[in-house]
Amino acid sequence: MAAWRNQPKWVVSRSLESVGPNARLIGDDPEGAIRELKAKRDGELEVAGPDLAHSLTELGLIDEYRIYLHPVVLGHGKPYFAGPRPPLRLMTHDRIGEDVIRLTYVPA
Repeated sequence: MAAWRNQPKWVVSRSLESVGPNARLIGDDPEGAIRELKAKRDGELEVAGPDLAHSLTELGLIDEYRIYLHPVVLGHGKPYFAGPRPPLRLMTHDRIGEDVIRLTYVPA
């Protein structure tokens, strides 16, 4: 948990007025802010939440999707893709531990 806390974070929200330590709030112009982050930072940016991921997908800002399959059955919840599933191409699949598979897709 400490490693996650030490990582810089950007929170996209129109309703929050402040965020926790080591975080920056992106309220207005999330497209511009994400484009700037991608241009200035080396490495990966992780996106959490289907609504934000959907918005970034529509803007062409997601380079890769990593889907982790766990053998769990859930009765409800938000779908992984908030809108229509974008066209994707499977790049790799990896076994993570004994019971999880990671599927890596890129936009087709």
